[in-house]
Amino acid sequence: MDRVIEKKKYPPKKIAIIATVTLVLVLVIYNLLFAEHTTKLNVETQRITTGSVQEGTFQEFIAVDGSVDPLKTFFLDITEGGRVDKIYTDDGKMVQKGDTILKLSNTTLQIDFMTRETQLYDLMNERQNSEILMKQDQIRKMNELAEIDYNLTTAERTYTRNKMLIAEGAISKEEYEASKDNYQYLKRRKDLGERSVKQDAQLMDDRLRQLDESIRRMQANINMARNTLNNLYVVAPFTGQLSTLKAEVGESKAAGENIGQVDDLNGYKVKANIDEHYISKVYPGLDGSFEFNGKTYKVKVAKVFPEVQNNTFQVDMEFAEGTPEGIRRGQTLQLKLNLNDGGKAILLPRGGFYQSTGGNWIFVVDKSGSFAEKRTIKLGRQNPNYYEVIDGLKPGEKVIVSSYDSYGDIDRLELK
Repeated sequence: MDRVIEKKKYPPKKIAIIATVTLVLVLVIYNLLFAEHTTKLNVETQRITTGSVQEGTFQEFIAVDGSVDPLKTFFLDITEGGRVDKIYTDDGKMVQKGDTILKLSNTTLQIDFMTRETQLYDLMNERQNSEILMKQDQIRKMNELAEIDYNLTTAERTYTRNKMLIAEGAISKEEYEASKDNYQYLKRRKDLGERSVKQDAQLMDDRLRQLDESIRRMQANINMARNTLNNLYVVAPFTGQLSTLKAEVGESKAAGENIGQVDDLNGYKVKANIDEHYISKVYPGLDGSFEFNGKTYKVKVAKVFPEVQNNTFQVDMEFAEGTPEGIRRGQTLQLKLNLNDGGKAILLPRGGFYQSTGGNWIFVVDKSGSFAEKRTIKLGRQNPNYYEVIDGLKPGEKVIVSSYDSYGDIDRLELK
């Protein structure tokens, strides 16, 4: 008889599939939870540069190049234009205050000066002739007044006598009236004559005063013209060295053109151009230093020129302890200019890593020295030697400070 075959609940094929799926899930979960995902790169230690994080004084400073200039320089600018007539000294020679350096000629200025002199002489002659004529007229009127005064005295005596005689009836009334009229007429003429002489004297004084004032103004104009002619002689403003003389005999020079300079060699200063980024941090009194002939010398900012040109501004610095012996004009100095007094901080040496990381992370070398791992950090201020570490690093740790350009997204460097 037939027998019923019972179907198996878990056939071998199904069990194999379940086991395979389970194994794959276990491997995936293990890989997600426990497997290492760090990207690694083998690096030879000879091709990297390491530095040690340390604690010390962070001094914020900038390195600038300065040039040695004379303490005082006078630029020789032509006041009046003209043709170079004669040069009295050579470029680089020492000159004394008042020495003539060169002479210019200007025909227009010379003719103008002679014209003004002629006008002055004409005006002085006019003044002299006017005074002579007015005094002659004054003398003539005074003579007339003297004659009137004499006639008045005679008429007054006649009139006084006739008053007595008419009272006694010794003369006629007509004769008395005639003497009276003559006396009063001469008296009026004397008054008018005296007034005329006084008025003429006042007019003469006013006229001569006006002419004197015109002469004074003309003399002032001539003095100005003479000074203009004197400006054709370029002289040394003080004792020093003539430098960069730019003139040749026969050459024409325009007014305001610079022909050179005179340098005072009794002292020097340092002139430097600084990036405009630091303009708010640089002010008179800041200290700096430089190395010269194996010694360190100090400088101090004396003057800041706030005008920015070509993204830089200019400062003048003076030697804090006197001019170093042997220093020369035009010499270039590498200066370290301190921007603050310094303070305790964790210091990280500067390096090429910053261009790739922006200071946000760095490779820290393990104590074993066999590998280095990426770590997030935070940096603050910087100077030409160090970065200030705000967070992420501790003193004594070693880091890789060379360039990271070839590392890409690597998280760990295996040091070989």
